[in-house]
Amino acid sequence: MAAFRRLVLRPKYLESRWDDFYALTILALIPIMGYINEALRITTTNPEWALRSPIGNLVAGWLQTWGLTAQGASDLHLPFVVLHAIVGLGFIASIPFTKLRHLIVTPINILSRPRRNSGELDTIEDIDNAEILGAGSIEEFESWQLLSFDACLRCGRCEDACPANAVGMKYSPRELIQTLRDTMQASLVTPLSSNGHNGNQPDIFGDEYSWSCTTCGACAAECPAFVNPVEEIISLRRYQVLSTGKMPKTVGETLRNMERQGNPWGLPPQEKTKWASGINLPIANPEEKIEVMLFFGCAMAFDERNKKIARTIVNLFEQLGVNFASLDMDEGCCGETARRMGHEYLFQVMAEQNIEIFHEYQFEKIVTPCPHCYNTIKNEYPKFGGDFHIEHLSEFLEDKFKGEPLPVKNGQKATYHDPCYLGRYNQVYQSPRELLKKTTLNSVEMKHKKEDSFCCGGGGGQMWLETDAETRINHHRLEEAVDTDAELILTACPYCLTMFEDAIGAKGLQEKIRVLDISEALVRERIK
Repeated sequence: MAAFRRLVLRPKYLESRWDDFYALTILALIPIMGYINEALRITTTNPEWALRSPIGNLVAGWLQTWGLTAQGASDLHLPFVVLHAIVGLGFIASIPFTKLRHLIVTPINILSRPRRNSGELDTIEDIDNAEILGAGSIEEFESWQLLSFDACLRCGRCEDACPANAVGMKYSPRELIQTLRDTMQASLVTPLSSNGHNGNQPDIFGDEYSWSCTTCGACAAECPAFVNPVEEIISLRRYQVLSTGKMPKTVGETLRNMERQGNPWGLPPQEKTKWASGINLPIANPEEKIEVMLFFGCAMAFDERNKKIARTIVNLFEQLGVNFASLDMDEGCCGETARRMGHEYLFQVMAEQNIEIFHEYQFEKIVTPCPHCYNTIKNEYPKFGGDFHIEHLSEFLEDKFKGEPLPVKNGQKATYHDPCYLGRYNQVYQSPRELLKKTTLNSVEMKHKKEDSFCCGGGGGQMWLETDAETRINHHRLEEAVDTDAELILTACPYCLTMFEDAIGAKGLQEKIRVLDISEALVRERIK
C-alpha cells in the first residue's frame, strides 16, 4: 500500500529520497526472504504442518514446479538463512541513519513531548533572569524540540495544510523542521565558533523567514508524529525580538504600540470605551457579583468596524436579559499579539496585570467575542495563576438560544468561516453553526471547514504585517467563500472579519458578498 501511494498515487506534497525507496525495499525484502526460507524448509522436510503455513507452502509448490528438489532446497536453505539474517541485521543497523529512525524516535517524541493545551505556547520561566531568550542557533532550542526534529517523517502533510505555503509564500513547515534537523546533525561534527554558533545556520535564522507563519496550527494538527512547527517559529521570533531587536519594521511598530499605549493599534487608552457612548454599558463593581464579565478585546475597542459589533453584543445581551458588566477602562490587552510576535516579556506583564484585575471582581464566567482573547485567557493565563471559567460568545449564545424553534429559511445563502483560534485550537465548531440555524439564512459550507478550515491570514501578528499582494491568504480564503455562491460570510472573530473585509475591498466585491459577525446575524434576523 505504501509503495502504491508513493509510486502511483504520488500526492503532490510527497517528496521522495533514496531512503524512502530503501525503506520500502528492505521492508518488502525481509518478509519475502522469510517466506522463501520457509518454502525451502518445507520442500526439504515435507512436514505435516505445511498446510498451516499457507504462504510458505504456496511458495514451496511454485519452487517444486520449477524443478527444485529436496536436496537442492536443503543446499540452499542455510545460505538463505544467513542472507536473511544479514538483511535483517542490516535493517536494524540502518535505523539511525535513514528515515526508519522514526520507528524509535517518533514514539519517544509522542510520549515525552510537553503536555500543554493545544493553544498554549511554551513559557520562558523566570524571564527576568533567563540567559536564553528564544533560539538564535540550533544549540538554543529546548531538548524536546531537538527530539521533535528527528521525529519528523518528512511526509509533507504539514506543508500541504499550510496556508502560507498554499498561497506561494517562501515558507514551508516541512522545510523548517528538516533544515533544523540537518543543522542539528551538522553541529555534531562541526566545531562551534567562540560565540557558540556553528557557522551552518540556514536562512531560517535570518530576519524574515519566521514572519510568514500565521500560527494557525494546521501543520501541527496534521502531523502524525506530533511535531509542532509553530513552537519553533515562536522560538525564532523570541530571539529576534528579545535578543537582537532585528525584526520587520511593522513588527517593531506594533510591539512599541503595545508597550506605550497598551494596544496593537497604538491608540490612546482613553479612547478604549468611546464606542460605548450613547448606549447603556454596565460597568463592573468590585462589591457586586455578576453572571458575566464581558471582555471585549482590543479589536472591539479600537477598530471602527468591530466597534459596531461591540454595540450589537451589548444590545443582544440586554434583549436576552443577561446579568453582565464590562471592566471599562480596567480592561487591558490580553497580550496575545505580543506573545505570538515573540515578545514574551511584554505578554507576561500584560497577563499578570489582567489576572490581578480579574481577581478584584466577582463573576461566574468571562465571555469574549474574540477567539484570540478566549484562547489566551483559557489556555495560557492558568500558568500565571489566572484560572477562570471563560466562554466564547458563540458558546454562551448557543446556550441562551437553545430550545428555540428553527425559523423558516428565506433563501439567502451564508457560509461560516471557522477561526483557527476558536476551532482548531479549542474545538468550538458547532456552537456558531447552531446559532446560524436560529436565523433565516441558508447555510452552505466552504471547501475547507471545521478541522480542515483555511486560515484568514490574520493570526500570529499577521494583522499588522505587510504582505505581497500576490500571496495574501485572506484573498485565497475569500475565493473559497465566493465559490459557494453565498451572499454573506459569517465569522466569530474580529481578526477574521477584518481580513475578509480587506479582501472584499481589494477585489471590489462589495456588491456581491458581505461579512458579518455571528452576533450581527442573530440581531439582524432574530431580534426586532
